[in-house]
Amino acid sequence: MSADPDWALYRTLLAVLDEGSLSGAARRLAYTQPTVARHIDALEAKLGADLFLRSQRGLEPTDLARTLRPHAEIMATAAATLLRTASGAPGAVEGTVRISASEVIGVEYLPTILARLRREHPALVVELVLTDRVDDLLGRAVDIAVRMTEPTQGALLARRLPPVELGFHAHADYIGRVGTPTTLADLSRYDVIGYDEETPALRTMATRLAPLDRRGFALRTDSNLAQLAAIRGGFGIGICQVAIASRDPILVRILPEITLPLPFWIVMHEDLKTSARYRVVFDALAVGLLRLD
Repeated sequence: MSADPDWALYRTLLAVLDEGSLSGAARRLAYTQPTVARHIDALEAKLGADLFLRSQRGLEPTDLARTLRPHAEIMATAAATLLRTASGAPGAVEGTVRISASEVIGVEYLPTILARLRREHPALVVELVLTDRVDDLLGRAVDIAVRMTEPTQGALLARRLPPVELGFHAHADYIGRVGTPTTLADLSRYDVIGYDEETPALRTMATRLAPLDRRGFALRTDSNLAQLAAIRGGFGIGICQVAIASRDPILVRILPEITLPLPFWIVMHEDLKTSARYRVVFDALAVGLLRLD
């Protein structure tokens, strides 16, 4: 290579890999399709190797392109972090803060907290990532994370909140139609809402719920938000946060003696604790999430 390829070329590579086509990458980047094609040609020329194979089915990434993907993703994260960091003046509560939270927390609780935060600090901009995946805080994929697992990475500032209580619930109409189970074993005769893909955390939880397991679920989904919607829709019996269900008088607690505590943490990189905007958002989340009602 006569010179290092421009970052823009790697950004285009990542867009083509994600979208699977030049036209899709062009829409995502707000480029023209010929510009995307020129970027890929230029990067291939710099690297001295093909990145995609053209066929009737479209673009097929080569082994080199697949190998470059994680490095391009790191570059993209670093670029986004740089822009967020530079978006606010030092010492001012302004600029962009990227928050990661689970689907349920992000939909059921954060809107009210963030609305209050925006009223108090109108120069703040929030990027909200809803996922049950544990995002990387050390690599700054996000600035602040609301996690339902205890953080294990070092160099993090973490605040533990009271555990979230989970329990079985169903729509009152469903229980009125089929009756109320009185034991875990009774659930085999009901429509149970549960997970699709088993994870280590779910396996640990399942030991407390034996003989209930995936084979007995009438609806399987790994989206906790979809499970909550199915409970509210009257599909059957599922597990959700007790505090959320208690706000809806149409939902009935089933087997109330069974309680599943879920760890609850707010976490950010310790390097951000001296920055006004990150600290304000961190503290606002901590205060707001202490009241899960």
